[in-house]
Amino acid sequence: MPIEIPADGVDVNSFLSGRDRAPARAALRAVGMTTEDMAKPVVGVAHSWIGTMPCNLNHRRLAEEVMDGVRAAGGTPVEINTIAISDVITMGTEGMRTSLVSREVIADSIELVGRGHALDAIVTLAGCDKTIPAAAMAHVRLNLPSAILYSGTMLPGHFRGAEVTLQDVFEAVGRNASGELDDAGLDEMERAACPGLGACAGHYTANTMAMAMEFLGLSPFGSMDPPAQDPRKSEWARRAGDLVMEQVRSRLTPKRLLTPDSFHNAITAAVATGGSTNLVLHLLAIAKEAGIPLDISEFDAVSRRTPVIADLRPSGRYTAVHLDRAGGTRLVGRTLADAGLLALDALTVTGRPISAEVADAQEASGQRVVVPADRPFSDTGGLFILKGNLAPAGAVVKASAAMTERMTGPARVFDSEEAAMEAVQQGAVCAGDVLVIRYEGPRGGPGMREMLGVTAALVGRGLGRSVSLITDGRFSGATRGLMVGHIAPEAAEGGPLAAVRDGDQVTVDLDRRDLSVDLMDKELDQRMRDWAPPVPRYTSGVMAKYRHTVTCASQGAVTSPVS
Repeated sequence: MPIEIPADGVDVNSFLSGRDRAPARAALRAVGMTTEDMAKPVVGVAHSWIGTMPCNLNHRRLAEEVMDGVRAAGGTPVEINTIAISDVITMGTEGMRTSLVSREVIADSIELVGRGHALDAIVTLAGCDKTIPAAAMAHVRLNLPSAILYSGTMLPGHFRGAEVTLQDVFEAVGRNASGELDDAGLDEMERAACPGLGACAGHYTANTMAMAMEFLGLSPFGSMDPPAQDPRKSEWARRAGDLVMEQVRSRLTPKRLLTPDSFHNAITAAVATGGSTNLVLHLLAIAKEAGIPLDISEFDAVSRRTPVIADLRPSGRYTAVHLDRAGGTRLVGRTLADAGLLALDALTVTGRPISAEVADAQEASGQRVVVPADRPFSDTGGLFILKGNLAPAGAVVKASAAMTERMTGPARVFDSEEAAMEAVQQGAVCAGDVLVIRYEGPRGGPGMREMLGVTAALVGRGLGRSVSLITDGRFSGATRGLMVGHIAPEAAEGGPLAAVRDGDQVTVDLDRRDLSVDLMDKELDQRMRDWAPPVPRYTSGVMAKYRHTVTCASQGAVTSPVS
């Protein structure tokens, strides 16, 4: 709603003023708005509370806190609800195809309400893998004063004297199949791994994206740190309501915050902490919405010059809760700033530069989660971009979790995740094999399923160091091993992955950034002349619509017609 501020300083909401808007005002009175409420800036408080997953179960409560903050700062809050899909619960099933699709639906739904009701500002609570980037995409499209607030991580569970997360449960499935862990042990871990609400406890996709939002400038610094059940999260919610009203007065919007420097800062923080490969997909999508050029090769360029400074799961030992106790995102930011790795003038959602936000970082005495950049866990960052004759447009690997840096072996080709999983669980995959899972890309899936079930089963069976997996699908932030995803162009679009056959020698080489099959171009071309695209799995509904409109993974798998 465009706000007119007359000489007397009273905000007049032009969207609701005047004779012709009487019907709209009448309807709003039915939801409890007063004449005074309608004269104030109207702030949407969006969230994705849903009873199907633990990640977002605190959203209704936090929304109340945000709304209290908005009211106290002179605004009128309105609650907005959208959806969410659980990657964990859908993993390994047909339902996982809906996960990435939900990113677009969530962004579209927030945008539609923002435009339809001409909101003056918006705060979005986000708590899981797709809701966070979706919130950013919607905020950029609307370009209203706004803030994204992460609703928090889950605490780790405890199993036989050790801390565990959902990653351990996925890997325990493989251990159970191999006979290493009995049924009683698997059941015990299942019951222990998730002690309460919140997003997955490791530095998986949700926590990676929450950190990226702070370094991108769209979330308040330090707001991701408190776990979901920590009282400090409520304090941050109230502050977010106050903050967005400050932005209304200063006219601070996402497109004033987002620059090439802010994207480089977000990439730097993520690769320095061993973040999820999904970061690549989501930042590419957000950059496209903002009209900021960002090529997939930038992730590799930043990784080459950025050390890993955080010992976080899945490649390290600690969870997001330990990072909070160590000093949180401000400590990560100050460590990177001290090493000259951040663009310190980039603005944040508070209107202050990132240099000011990280300057007051508090480091816990004796903490071991974050180390100085001159004594890193790895000299290069966690995400590499591979190319070669199997990935002309690029592929993504989490190098920090790779376990081994190079492998050449015979291809074991599967046209679906289910077929590959069955082979792994039956013990039909051997050391030295390179698993190829294709037709799982954005269009081929459709929906680009995550493969954590397969990768965790490999690790659980003791094959994490001796088997590689390559796919045009993607991976969970909890994946570890030499697992290469996002291969583009995808097989369903006639990418070279469609030409690979059992027994072909495939090489994955992190040092050379190479993903290749030992075939001449002439042979690949000949095979593709005999190739026919697979029959679409869906011919109607949202999945068919998505398949028809989605772009390549190397472009963020967006559906918006942005240049």
